[in-house]
Amino acid sequence: MTSDAPTTPDEPGPGPDADRGISRKTLLRAAVAAGAAVPLLATGGIALARDAARSSTDRALPPTPYCDDGDDPTPDQMEGPYFKPNSPLRTDLTTPGTPGTPLTVSGYVFGRNCVPLSGVLLDFWQADNAGAYDMAGYTFRGHQFTDAGGAFTLRTIVPGLYPGRTRHIHVKAQAPGEPVLTTQLYFPGEPRNSTDALFDPALLMNVRDAGGGRQATFDFVLNVDGGPGPDPTDPPTDPPGGTWSSGHSYTAGDRVTYGSRAYRCLQAHTSMTGWEPPNVPALWLPES
Repeated sequence: MTSDAPTTPDEPGPGPDADRGISRKTLLRAAVAAGAAVPLLATGGIALARDAARSSTDRALPPTPYCDDGDDPTPDQMEGPYFKPNSPLRTDLTTPGTPGTPLTVSGYVFGRNCVPLSGVLLDFWQADNAGAYDMAGYTFRGHQFTDAGGAFTLRTIVPGLYPGRTRHIHVKAQAPGEPVLTTQLYFPGEPRNSTDALFDPALLMNVRDAGGGRQATFDFVLNVDGGPGPDPTDPPTDPPGGTWSSGHSYTAGDRVTYGSRAYRCLQAHTSMTGWEPPNVPALWLPES
């Protein structure tokens, strides 16, 4: 972006190929809806993906979706062969000594009417620094929920390359009770972007160098009506309950008992044998 200052509200841009700043209308809508100040990057820039992405040559790239009334939802993409359910609940996929370039991805999840969505499940998975996926465990896999302002932050590394693909991060996004969006996030300036058949410039993150690592931003727009969702840390006063059973459809916030212990559901799923609450902390949080 060319300036940290928002532009005049609703001021028409100079053209589709010009740099698009963050309008005051868009910025204030996000801030007011979130009920908090808009976060800033360490560099002083606004930590939103609605600013125009730029390559290392400072050439304007297609911007990530502006959140505005009537905006198109974030495009979906194939899941690929490496997804695993029941990832750990965590926002940091790294461990001390993890090889690779540190990467922080932050942003917001909006409904199509430009209202931030809280309690959205975001499940991330990616290759390690060598381009390999962990299929035996959950290295570089994890899920989290957007906060009350619709914001999320992921700490990971820049994924490595493997044959046939450019660098990318997989994600599933699901607002409470809504369909799952499966998509992938991409890095600007990658040579393989032009040869990867799956690459979509609409899914480019905005990426900046930051010290010894990189900072990226991206805002998701889900094809749902925006509005306040349930706070995953503050479930409804009287959610459905009972004893856990196999073959039952549970939603986030449901409470059950199993083995004389109470649990709260973290993400919607249909239960099955082997997914009893003590066995799947990604789905059930013990409450006592």
